[in-house]
Amino acid sequence: MSNRDFSIPHTQKLRTCIYVGRGGVICDSISKVFFMKKPQVTIIVVPRERFSYTRASLESIYNNTRQPFSLVYVDGNSPKNVQEYLKQKSQENNFRLIRTEHYLSPNKARNLALAAVNTEYTVFIDNDVCVESGWLEKLMNCAQETDATVVCPLVCIDRELTPSRPTYAERYPLGQASGETPDDADSSKGGACIPHQESHSKVHLAGGEARIYIEIRKEGTYQKIREKYYFTNLPVAEVKDQLQRRECELAQFHAMLVRTDIFEIVGKLDEKLLSTKEDVDFCLTVLNARKEIYCEPDSVVTYVPAKNLALSDIPYFQLRWSDAWELSSIKHFRKKWDITEEDKYFKKRHKNLGYRRHKTLLHPIVKQLSFGGYATWLETLLVAGERKINRYISDRFSVNSY
Repeated sequence: MSNRDFSIPHTQKLRTCIYVGRGGVICDSISKVFFMKKPQVTIIVVPRERFSYTRASLESIYNNTRQPFSLVYVDGNSPKNVQEYLKQKSQENNFRLIRTEHYLSPNKARNLALAAVNTEYTVFIDNDVCVESGWLEKLMNCAQETDATVVCPLVCIDRELTPSRPTYAERYPLGQASGETPDDADSSKGGACIPHQESHSKVHLAGGEARIYIEIRKEGTYQKIREKYYFTNLPVAEVKDQLQRRECELAQFHAMLVRTDIFEIVGKLDEKLLSTKEDVDFCLTVLNARKEIYCEPDSVVTYVPAKNLALSDIPYFQLRWSDAWELSSIKHFRKKWDITEEDKYFKKRHKNLGYRRHKTLLHPIVKQLSFGGYATWLETLLVAGERKINRYISDRFSVNSY
């Protein structure tokens, strides 16, 4: 039995001396029945845009979470090495693993997991996020003290990990005996679960604003959306004194705690939002139900965007940020909330269609081939070709994904 198994039954026969969970339950060799408090929270992990950070993210959760929890992990068609790793860890830590043989949109994955949740609180977290010690307890304390329905942590942003030596997984492939476990490995050797010294040092999100407002002009009345994030891209050290627990209007699915019973009021997450605005949509829905959203900056997590994708990540990354998914999401969101086509936000999104793909996949190539400069003509040429490839990938892999 794993010492991080928070999903064991409330009563269980014990025949030997065992340390269970972080509660430190110890018994003698006489068969006894002990009672373990049921976790109040279920953590749901879903793919965001890639699979290559899976190990680092999951180890971070288990290594830095003292609060008892259940865990449901959704594996949407990860490559074989990740699939085997998750299967192994689900058996070791007794968490629920849901796998599909096709890629999933994030809200589709979250809804699949929600069906398995029976705790008071649910935490949504992406598979490219690492957490700071105490993160979950602080989110729950905020929810209990404020009666908030949604609580988000301080979400920081870090660069991709670049270990100087092979990770444990690379030194000892899954299934191969090594005499060493990931937890035993010397952190000085580098590895997927070792964050940079500057982790948790740059703000990505500390709450924000999300609201629909009316703009009146001579030619008519227009409904628009306001979306604003607090302290984005600022060093934590510079705004530390301003990072206080506060009520807000916006949280992101990088990591957020939610009272599970809100879904009995508002229904499931909107699966027609395939790649964008799913967090804004959910927050607007919660606010419309007259429930409160808080940011608790004492709880800290870090989102780790991909700088260099593994080859096995590229198909899902291309689908996740495909032109087809983004256009469909924008169209649905605008129609759902009755937002005018003249809204400058959506005009900008149309203009920058595919920006995430181009920044991650094409910009490094252009820089390398520009010999110190940046050949915009080459970027234009590559973008045209990439759009055709993206259209093919989205057509091929969209089946069953939403």
